[in-house]
Amino acid sequence: MNKLKEANLYRSELIPVSGKLVERYNKCLKTLGFKETKLQSFTIDGLGWSPEIAEEKNNIHYLNHGEANPHGIIISPLQKGKPVYLPFHSFDREMMQHIFRTHGRKINDITRDSAICIDFDQDIDVFYEPLDVLKYEDISITFRLIDNLEEKQQEQLRLIEKFRTDNNFIDESIHKKLLDSAKSYGDLRDRDLKLHSLHFTTNSFYTRAFDGVYVLRDFIQPILVFESNESYKQAIKDTVHDVLIYHIDQPELIEKLKSHIIVECDLEYMVNTPNYDRIKKYELYTQLKNPEHPIKDILNRKPLFKSYLNKIDINARKKVMGVELYLEKLERSNAYKIEDMVDQSVYFALHQPHSSLSAEHRDLIHKLLINIAPKDVLFLYWYDKEQFYKNYETWDESFQDWVIETIRNNI
Repeated sequence: MNKLKEANLYRSELIPVSGKLVERYNKCLKTLGFKETKLQSFTIDGLGWSPEIAEEKNNIHYLNHGEANPHGIIISPLQKGKPVYLPFHSFDREMMQHIFRTHGRKINDITRDSAICIDFDQDIDVFYEPLDVLKYEDISITFRLIDNLEEKQQEQLRLIEKFRTDNNFIDESIHKKLLDSAKSYGDLRDRDLKLHSLHFTTNSFYTRAFDGVYVLRDFIQPILVFESNESYKQAIKDTVHDVLIYHIDQPELIEKLKSHIIVECDLEYMVNTPNYDRIKKYELYTQLKNPEHPIKDILNRKPLFKSYLNKIDINARKKVMGVELYLEKLERSNAYKIEDMVDQSVYFALHQPHSSLSAEHRDLIHKLLINIAPKDVLFLYWYDKEQFYKNYETWDESFQDWVIETIRNNI
């Protein structure tokens, strides 16, 4: 990962946490019912999630009480606009943006000397079966301050009122209580510490619950796509809900998405796009065995690319160049079928979200497509960073260099 870090492509926007902020973060963990961290310094993302604490606890979802009860932590206004690096739901970043848009000024004030615990409540205590994810609809976002700061503010105001009553201004015990409160919590008289609850309505989304589920419910008919075979097998036993259920590896899924006007594929258009170029180069890389030149050079230099293309066996060559071969033959006759000439995974990788979709839906469908056929390294980085990082570690070092160059040239 060092090369990714040097290229600022690996969690480069995390916020460092140390000193007093660690104490506040631990108070948030305790307030939310989690065990405190023993780390003296770490980093956090826009949601308050820390990769170092996740490693310490050996639990990447350490801010969740089960799959149905996620939480967040705000200890700094610097979290505004920062990425959410391991979202439990595809809409987590949108929820954080909603929070900062609504309460940004108050957050700036509160985090001067306190921290905010966030509950994302969708009125589901526990998930019992996979189709429980359909209950996601309206999420209530509520807030709690560490040290019960709102209560301490009310105590201060009551003490001040008492201090001003009759001759209480000479009562030294009241003096002491006021001073102790001010030393511990600051002057809270004019602070606006009330963060009213917010609501967020979901439509189509992805959740990590049940090992990963896509919920597509803004189209002709609701569709659930499961990444886990076990969860899929459990879900298809359901006889109550009127939904279509697929496993992500089922070939017929793409056709169903096309018929529901969710995805589309124009091969004649795609063959002239950078997407196709990246997919073709990825395919060649997977077919190479013991190359004499660095992978990066083979993919970047046309003479080398053609040289190695001609060195691999004919079946591998057809897999790399199948799309162009198919289109070329199609010009002469309509007798040729895509499935006979184009590798299925390559064909799936060349699908795009339908042009009629909103930007929000396009991002979700891009993520689904790159999980179906993870062959475009740039889109994999954009839409599923965690999977990208896992795949990256298995790649040849020279191919890693090409990938880094490709991503940097497109951001």
